[in-house]
Amino acid sequence: MLSRKVMCNSHGQDSSYFLGWQEYERNPYDPVHNPSGIIQMGHAENQLSFDILESWLESNHEVAEFKSDRGASVFRDMALFQDYHGLTAFKNALADFMAELRGNKVEFDPNSLVLTAGATSANETLMFCLADPGDAFLLPTPYYPGFDRDLKWRTGVEIVPIHCSSSNSFHITKNTLEDAYKRATKRKLRVKGVLITNPSNPLGTTVSRPELETLVDFIASKDIHLVSDEVYSGTNFDGSRFISVAEVTEGQVDLSGQVHIMYSLSKDLGLPGFRVGVIFSANQTVITAATKMSSFGLMSSQTQYLLSVMLADKKFTRKYLIENKRRLKKRHEKLVNGLQRAGITCLESNAGLFCWADTRHLLQPNNFEGEMGLWKKILFNVGLNVSPGSSCHCDELGWFRICFANMSEETLDLAVSRLVSFVESDGGACRRRGRFGLQLRAPAASMAKWVLKLSVPDRKAEQSR
Repeated sequence: MLSRKVMCNSHGQDSSYFLGWQEYERNPYDPVHNPSGIIQMGHAENQLSFDILESWLESNHEVAEFKSDRGASVFRDMALFQDYHGLTAFKNALADFMAELRGNKVEFDPNSLVLTAGATSANETLMFCLADPGDAFLLPTPYYPGFDRDLKWRTGVEIVPIHCSSSNSFHITKNTLEDAYKRATKRKLRVKGVLITNPSNPLGTTVSRPELETLVDFIASKDIHLVSDEVYSGTNFDGSRFISVAEVTEGQVDLSGQVHIMYSLSKDLGLPGFRVGVIFSANQTVITAATKMSSFGLMSSQTQYLLSVMLADKKFTRKYLIENKRRLKKRHEKLVNGLQRAGITCLESNAGLFCWADTRHLLQPNNFEGEMGLWKKILFNVGLNVSPGSSCHCDELGWFRICFANMSEETLDLAVSRLVSFVESDGGACRRRGRFGLQLRAPAASMAKWVLKLSVPDRKAEQSR
């Protein structure tokens, strides 16, 4: 009675990444009403600089009231239908802001931008434009768990992993790229491109210029596309400059139609609820098609108007970016130092809203079941929702992504305290009521077989995605 798309199980919702969210929603931590609840550390959301945004809104209240700088109402203009090309003022301001994030080393033509309802829509739209069902994109591991949904579910595109290793801090190499390409062709898949996140989600590292040059040389040699998801481009906090693929390919006209950038205001400005996504491409055929597709997921005119004024305020954007990076660095250091007290080290990182934590020494046993067992203990016994490396398709067991910017400093202190107590209690074999005095709920009976049985066939199915 229903379509195959509805009945198939290719959404990725049975991943531990999404299942952890479900358990958090059943038992969310609240300092007053539910102090023993689960703390959400699986959500890469930036809540550290809301006060700066709110201060700007208070000083520019007429914008939120839909009034122009002359005091005239623009409500009717915003309420009426706007075509899918977007407001010119917003596209101009967004193009300038994207250039500012990249040190003004590159420029973005507003006419080469396509507005979408968030990053998810932008990535899916690019897949529809660049590949047919059954074609493949190569992605370096570990990668964002939501890509199984965003890139594959409705498009029919296959993901082939580029196997990266902790032995070189998960850097992308020519050999790993060639290996992934060979594996794809062996499966008789037509490779249409490579997709990276820069800065990386979940690693929290910026992609180096040599890596970007390797990627550009590779896609040129194979005559395929390169998509760079740069939603975290304003979060680099260690003083090093973020290098966009647009800077590396500057002046290479012959490649301009094969390199595409995706951006969003969800991470840098902490506005995921505003649903602001954008595609940049010098390929006008892609821009034309993506613009038509954007009619299925438009950004509201009200959002565009408000943000066009905010982003055009250069004094504000400079102040915001500097202070936000300072706060991210401080919070990152707080989590890293706290994890060290628990005997857990992190991959050295310089961007993002999370740390890539190494818990391999805590696995009992040292296999997939061991990682899932540790994840369940941390989720149900400790009360922390973190994302296991297997949900990010990491080839090495025992890594976890832990977010730090979506909570108060006090909540982070509590989360670290819980984790320290957990590790100190017989290497993590803590009782239902741990040393930190928590009494957490047992796993819900409705949890998926994928989590409860932890079977080998399920692991193989997860790896095949």
